[in-house]
Amino acid sequence: MSKFDILIEGARYFDGTGAPSSIQNIAIQDGRIVLISDSEIAHSQVSRVIQAAGKWVMPGFIDSHTHYDAEMIASPSLSESVRHGVTTVLMGSCSLSMVCSDAEDASDIFTRVETIPRERVLPILQQHKSWNSPTEWVEYVNNLPLGPNVVSLLGHSDLRVSVMGLARATDLSVKPTNAEMQAMEDKLREALEVGFLGLSTMCLKWDKIDGDRAWSKSLPSTYARWHEISRLLKWVRKYNRVHQGAPNAATPLQVLQYLRECIGWLRRPLKTTLISQLDLKGSAYLNNLTRFTSFLTNLVRGDFRWQVLPAPFTVFADGIDVVLFEEFGAGEMALDLRDQIKRNRLLKDEQYRRHFRKFYAEKYSPRVWQRDFSDAMILDCPDTSIIGKDFAQVAEQRGIHVVDLFLDLVVEYGTKLRWFTTIGNHRETVLKRIVKNPRSLITFSDAGAHIRNMAFYNLPLRLLKLVQQSIDDDEAIMTMEQAIWRVTGDQADWFGIEAGKIRQGDRADVVVLDPNGFDQDLNQVTWAEMQNFNLQRLVNRNPGLVETVIINGKLAVDQGEVLPELGQQQGFGRFLPAR
Repeated sequence: MSKFDILIEGARYFDGTGAPSSIQNIAIQDGRIVLISDSEIAHSQVSRVIQAAGKWVMPGFIDSHTHYDAEMIASPSLSESVRHGVTTVLMGSCSLSMVCSDAEDASDIFTRVETIPRERVLPILQQHKSWNSPTEWVEYVNNLPLGPNVVSLLGHSDLRVSVMGLARATDLSVKPTNAEMQAMEDKLREALEVGFLGLSTMCLKWDKIDGDRAWSKSLPSTYARWHEISRLLKWVRKYNRVHQGAPNAATPLQVLQYLRECIGWLRRPLKTTLISQLDLKGSAYLNNLTRFTSFLTNLVRGDFRWQVLPAPFTVFADGIDVVLFEEFGAGEMALDLRDQIKRNRLLKDEQYRRHFRKFYAEKYSPRVWQRDFSDAMILDCPDTSIIGKDFAQVAEQRGIHVVDLFLDLVVEYGTKLRWFTTIGNHRETVLKRIVKNPRSLITFSDAGAHIRNMAFYNLPLRLLKLVQQSIDDDEAIMTMEQAIWRVTGDQADWFGIEAGKIRQGDRADVVVLDPNGFDQDLNQVTWAEMQNFNLQRLVNRNPGLVETVIINGKLAVDQGEVLPELGQQQGFGRFLPAR
C-alpha cells in the first residue's frame, strides 16, 4: 500500500508566506501536505509521481472578487478559474449574493448588473433555489460537487430585498423599520456565525435591476442611508470580518464614509476593501487620490485595501450595450429602453444626439470611460470595411461627428457592432507602482460575470508575469516569492480562511506551473462555452503555463487539461468558513 497519494518531485517550492523558495519534493496524503523534503522519496511509496524539475510549485490561487453565484449552481466545477490555478473563489461581491432573497429577486438584482441573460439565470434559480437563509445556503453548497473551494460575503442588496421586498428596498423615501433593521441584523449575524467572510455593499448608481417590477432602478444597497450600513457593520467589526464596498464614481469624496468606518479609534479597525484602484485614462488624478486615502487610513489605525487589477482594463462591447454608458445621462437614457424600436427612435433624435455630444465633450467631470471614440477599435461589423479601424477614423472618412457615426452604426447594426477599448491600467510604470503597494488587494477579476465584456480569469498569472518581466529587466518591483504570497497567503490571512499556503499539515491546494509559459500574451481572449448556460463567453487560454492543479489533495488539472471528473459526483472543493 502506498504511503503517499501524490509526490511532486524536484520543483522550485513557494510556500505562500513570502519566504525564500527552494528545490523540494512535496508529498500529499489524504488531502494534506504531509512531507516537504529536499531528500529523495522512493517512488515505491507513491501512487502518483509528478515530475516537476524546472517547474514551480505553489499554493492554489485565491480569487477574492468573483460573481460565480449563479454559475456555481448550474456548473459547480467553475473550470474557467480552476484551469488557471485558482483553487478558492469568493462570491457575494458588490452587494450581490443569492442567499436570502427569493429566486426572482435574486435574479433581477444580479443579471443586468453582471450582464448574464435573465432568461438563463432565472430558470436555474427557480429550479434549484430551496434556501432562504445563510445556514441553508451553506448546507446547499456543501452538497454541490464543487471544483474550487468557495468562500462568500453576504450581499447587502440580497439582504435588504429579502427583508423589505423589492419595491420598498428600491424606494428612496422608505427607511427600514426597526423590525426590518433587526431582521437584517439577525440574518447578517447568522451569516457570520456560519462562516461568511463579511458584508458587501454598493453605492455605485449605474448598477441597475433587471425584470419588469423594478426595471432600471439602482441596486437596493444604493438606497440605504449610511446609518443603516453603519449599524450592520457593527456586527462585521465585532466578528473581525470584512466590509467590501464600491463608492459612487461620480462623487469620489464619498469614499470618506468608508474610511471613517474603517478607522479603529477606540475600537477595532474594520477590515475594508473597496472597488477599485485603477489608473484611469479618463480620470488620471483619481489614482493619486486613492493612493493617498489608502496611506492615510492605514496610518491612522485603519485596515484598508483597494482592489487592484494587475493588467490593462480592457472592455468589449456589443453596440451600446455596455455598463460604461450608465455613467452619463445620455447613455443611461438609451440603456433604460429595452424595446429596440423605441431605443433606435431615441438614438436618431437630434435633440438626444445634442445631449449625447454634450456629455461626450465634457472631459473634466469624474468618469470611468475616457469618452474618446478614437480610442475604441471596431472588432466586428456587417460592414467589413470598418473592421480594424477606430470610430474617429471612420467618422473622419464620412465627414460626420464621431458621436453621430457611433449612433448611426448602433441604429443600423445593433449588437452586431462589436468594439473594445482600454479604460485604465494602460501605463505599465503606474500599474507596477500600484501593485507594489503591499496594502493593495490583488483581485477584481469579476470571474463569472460580464461574459461578453471582460475576461480576467487568469488574473493571478498576470501578476506573476508582470513581476517576472520586472525581474528580467533588472527593475524588480518585488520578488517572485512576494508576488505569489500576494495572490495566496496574503489574501488568506487577511480574509481569515484556511488557504493560501503549502506547508506540512496544510490542506493540499497546489499549483504546478512552467515559467516558460509566461512567454505568451496573457491578455489574449477567446471564446468558449459557458457550461449549462447555452452561451459563449470571453475566456483566457494559456497553454503550457499551468500544468497541474490539486484541490484538497485531488488532481483537478493534469498536464494542462481540466479533468472530466471535475464538478462531478463527490466534488473537489468545499465551503471554507472564516476562522
